[in-house]
Amino acid sequence: MSTTVHELRNEIRLAVGRHGRIESTAFTKEALAAICEAVDYRPESDGRPSKSEMRAGILWTLDELDTDDPAEADRPFRKTELESILAALS
Repeated sequence: MSTTVHELRNEIRLAVGRHGRIESTAFTKEALAAICEAVDYRPESDGRPSKSEMRAGILWTLDELDTDDPAEADRPFRKTELESILAALS
């Protein structure tokens, strides 16, 4: 049986030192910040970057996007993107 999106998110959370969740939810800003740090992406904005900025930066760092433009990642990660993130963290 294939891995679910929820299971992939929890594996990523655990890989970056966060806690797994019982319910299936998208990443919090704190979890996205931990993933950014793990893949060596440093957001350019001052203060706390938006979720879409962090998602775009993560995907850009992993060559899943051609740019780190937040407009390109104004949605939760897709399953294939989660699999790429998990592979990069392993």
